Amino acid sequence: HSVFFWIHADRTAQQRDDFRKGLESLTAIEHVRALYVGVPAKTTPRPVIERGYAFALTVVFDDVAGHDAYQVHPVHKEFLARFASYWSRVQIYDAE
Repeated sequence: HSVFFWIHADRTAQQRDDFRKGLESLTAIEHVRALYVGVPAKTTPRPVIERGYAFALTVVFDDVAGHDAYQVHPVHKEFLARFASYWSRVQIYDAE
């Protein structure tokens, strides 16, 4: 479960830090096997590299049932309620 967030430009450094901590709080969900949070890497620019996003989140589950339980978990819902106004765009890629 890979999620890319484009954050509104008017968010402060503190708000961005709070957002990152919000992403990291998702590790409290028992179905999460691994969770990684990052920002665009400073690799050599190439046409195929997307750097417009502010944060990337990758969450690993044991199975689709774990993913589905994560989606309705109170910690996930709390994150969405608190931070949905922070992003202008979100893009999700799910893979098995």
